[in-house]
Amino acid sequence: MNSNLSILNLVLHASVVVQAVMALLLAVSVASWAAIFRKHFALKKVRALNESFEREFWSGASLNDLYAAATRNARTAGPMERIFASGMREFQKLRERRISDPGTLLDGARRAMRASYQREMDAIEANLAFLASVGSVSPYVGLFGTVWGIMHAFTGLAALQQVTLATVAPGIAEALVATAIGLFAAIPAVVAYNRFAHDIDRVANGLETFIEEFSNILQRSLGASAPAASVH
Repeated sequence: MNSNLSILNLVLHASVVVQAVMALLLAVSVASWAAIFRKHFALKKVRALNESFEREFWSGASLNDLYAAATRNARTAGPMERIFASGMREFQKLRERRISDPGTLLDGARRAMRASYQREMDAIEANLAFLASVGSVSPYVGLFGTVWGIMHAFTGLAALQQVTLATVAPGIAEALVATAIGLFAAIPAVVAYNRFAHDIDRVANGLETFIEEFSNILQRSLGASAPAASVH
């Protein structure tokens, strides 16, 4: 009986519908783990690039030098550097049009940075919805497989004259494997989603803080009539 109730035998002897549910859940689990690893390394890279640029930004380099470096490194730059480049680009374009009103210059730079911020956050949050769906739907898919398997098992038992635990157990065990696989797919996805959501909130707060700080620097430089002055 122990041999008959091994996980492999339970999967192999399950009904076609339950096997299809198990295969689907295993495929979803593999895709979920792939998304988890990609997101982990992507967020790690984002944090490293943001911290590197922030150190350089506050090191005393001029805004023009930072903008030139951000333009050269557009493909490899982090979100914070790209947001900075968007603000500086709009700021300089408005000045080239001989717009001298400080409020117009500052508003234009802030709008450009906000638009860039939204694009960056959309990219950073990619695949989070998939993990949320896996975490919420997988247990129900597994439960569907379990319910179907139990129905199939009891239908088969209806033709027997005598029903014992030995005849009932295999069919129910086969069905319960589907729920177990559903939970196996869902639990890591939920844990990863919560962790990534927390990390992304921290990244978003850091980017918003940078936008406000850079806006203050532009405002001070406009007041001093030196928009390309060094960062203080």
